[in-house]
Amino acid sequence: MLAIIGGTGLTQLANLEITHRQVMRSPYGEPSGPITFGRLRQHEVMFLARHGYGQTIPPHEVNYRANLWALQEQGAKYVVSVASVGCIRADLSPGDIVVPDQIIDYTHGRAFTFFDGRDRLVQHIDFTHPYHPKLRQLILDAARHANETLLDGGVYAATQGPRLETAAEINRLERDGADMVGMTGMPEAALARELGMGYAAIAVVVNHAAGRGSSRDGVHMESISAVAQPAMARVRNILECLVGLDGD
Repeated sequence: MLAIIGGTGLTQLANLEITHRQVMRSPYGEPSGPITFGRLRQHEVMFLARHGYGQTIPPHEVNYRANLWALQEQGAKYVVSVASVGCIRADLSPGDIVVPDQIIDYTHGRAFTFFDGRDRLVQHIDFTHPYHPKLRQLILDAARHANETLLDGGVYAATQGPRLETAAEINRLERDGADMVGMTGMPEAALARELGMGYAAIAVVVNHAAGRGSSRDGVHMESISAVAQPAMARVRNILECLVGLDGD
C-alpha cells in the first residue's frame, strides 16, 4: 500500500475519500498524529501529516522514527513525501515542483536510526541513491498522465530549522552542490530505507532561498502560502494519477 506524508501546505488530502483513522503507538513514541486511511480513485492509501494535523510540530521535533514505524506497521510498502522547499539553483522558481534524486544532510540531534540499541545488531544501509528509483519514475509518469510539469532530479539539502537559513549558509549549500533546501528530508528518507520501504519525495518550491531572487533582502513569509496553495493542488492531481499507476 502507498503512504503519503504531507508537509507544510499539505496537512490533508482534499480529494481523499476517508474510510477511517487509526491512532498508533510505537516503540519510539507517538507519531505526528493518527494515520488517515482512504481511497484515491478507488485505490487504498494512507496519509499522515508530518507536522501534525494542526501544523504544530516543528521540523526538528517530528518523531520521524514513530511515523515511519507506524506506516510500515499498517502495511505501507511505498512512501511518498511531499515537502516545501526553497530554491537555490538559478533555474528553479517558486511554484516549480521537483522530484529530487539526492540528499545532503545538515541536520543534527535527531533520532536518525532504528539501529541504536544495544540489543540490536548494527546494520549499515546502502544510501548511494537515497530515493527509490521505481517510485521516482512512477511519480514522473503520473505527472505526465496528469498533464503537470515536474522537474526530474536535484539535490535536496536538509537543514535543522525551524529558522530559515542565512544568505551565507545558502551560499555554502550551493558550493556543496545543493539545488534546494528544506528541513524534513532527513532522517525520514534513511529511516524508510532501514525499514525496507520504497521512498521518494515531491518537493514544492515555495520561495527563493535566502539571498536569492525575490528573497535577496529577506524571505517574505506572506508570499509562501500564496505560492503553496495552487502548487499543492497540482500535487494532489499527480497523487491521484500515481495511485492508478502503482501496482500495489
